[in-house]
Amino acid sequence: MDILPILSTLRRHKTAASLIVLEIALTSAIVCNALHLISQRIDTLNHDSGLPEAELVVIGVRGTGSNADPDELTTRDLTAIRQLPGVKGATVANQVIYGQNSNNTDVRRPADKNGPRYSSSLYALGEQGLDAMGLKLVAGRDFRPEEFQRGTDIDKQADPTVGQVIINRALAEKLFPGESPLGQSIYAYNDNPSVVIGVVERLTHPYPGKARRDNEGFSMVLPLRGTYRGGDYLIRTEPAQRDAVLKAAAAAIERNDPSRIVTHTKTLAEMHASYYAQDRAMLWLMGGVIVALLVVTAFGIVGLASFWVQQRTRMIGTRRAMGATQGQILRYFQLENFLLSTVGIVLGMAGAFGLSLVLMTSYEMPRLPLIYLPVGALALWALGQIAVLAPARRAAALPPVAALRS
Repeated sequence: MDILPILSTLRRHKTAASLIVLEIALTSAIVCNALHLISQRIDTLNHDSGLPEAELVVIGVRGTGSNADPDELTTRDLTAIRQLPGVKGATVANQVIYGQNSNNTDVRRPADKNGPRYSSSLYALGEQGLDAMGLKLVAGRDFRPEEFQRGTDIDKQADPTVGQVIINRALAEKLFPGESPLGQSIYAYNDNPSVVIGVVERLTHPYPGKARRDNEGFSMVLPLRGTYRGGDYLIRTEPAQRDAVLKAAAAAIERNDPSRIVTHTKTLAEMHASYYAQDRAMLWLMGGVIVALLVVTAFGIVGLASFWVQQRTRMIGTRRAMGATQGQILRYFQLENFLLSTVGIVLGMAGAFGLSLVLMTSYEMPRLPLIYLPVGALALWALGQIAVLAPARRAAALPPVAALRS
C-alpha cells in the first residue's frame, strides 16, 4: 500500500532521488572491484615461496679492481662461511627470490621441435645449493660433485651445454604429464639437451605474484658454480644465529679480500617485507577507499532522509491522525530507501562488471568473480537500512498534533 505514495513522492523529488541512486551505483561499482583487488593482494601476500625464509640470509659483494681470480676467491669465501657456527649451507645464487634480477628461458620436450614451449626461471647454484635454499627433493637426486661446472667456463663457450638439471614439480607435471620426468631430456636456451635428474617440491619465480602469468610457476636448477661477481651469497642458518652469521660471514668475506665491498647484507625475511611493502600499502589504500565511500554514502542517505522527514511533517501527522502506527511510518521510509538502493545497486552491478572489463583489458587483471556482486548488493542494502533508521525513527516518533500544527 506504501509503494504508490512512495513513487509519487520520488517523482516530485527527482533530483534528490537521482543523486542518491547515482551515489549508491558509484559506490557499488567501486566497492565490488576494490574488494576484488583486496582479495588479490591478500592472495599475493599469502604466497608460499616454499623456502625456509626465517633461516636464509643474502650477501652481495662487488669488486673494486682486484686482480684475484673470482672463482678461487669465491671458493675461499664459501669455505670460510661454511665453517661458521650455525651455518647449514652456503652457495652462490644467480638470483634470489624477492631480489632484483630474474633469469628465464623457454623449455620444451625433445620429441617435437615445434611443440609447446614453457617459460621457466633459471636458478644457477653451486655445491650445497639445494641445502642452502632449503629445497625438498620429491624425486630423483641432487647433483654430484663432478656434474658442477664453473659459470665462467660456460660463459666462454659458444654453444654451452649443461648435462643435468633439476626441475620443480609444476614444470615436471607440465612437460611430462602422467610420466616420470627422471632420465628424460629437455631443451632449454639452446639445442643441446639436458637430462632431468631430480624434482623439487616447490621453487617459484624470483618475482612471485608479479611475473608473467605463463612463467611464474615453472623453475629449474642448473649445476653452475657462480662467483661473487655474478650473484649473491645465499646462506642458510639456524634461526637463532641468523643475525650473528650474517655479520660473521660479511666479515669473513672482507678479510679474504679487503679491496671488495659488501654492498648489502639482508635476511630473506627483510627482503620479503620490502618486496610486499607496496602490496600492503595498496591493501590499506583500497580498504580506506571502501570505508570512505561507504561513510559518504551513509551520510548522503541520512541527510536526504532527514530532509525528507522535515519536508513531509504534515504528511506524517496526517497519516498518524488517520491511524498509522509508528511501525508503519518507520517501514514507509525503510521501503523508500530500499527502492532507491535497489535501483542504485542494479546500476552499480552493471558498472562494476564494466569496470572489471576495463581493468582486464588495460591491466591484464582477472575478471571480477560474480560472487562479489551479491556480496556488494547485500552490504549496500544493509548500509541503506542502517543509515535511514535514525531519521525514520524520528519521523515515526513525531506526535500527530505537533506534526499537523507545524
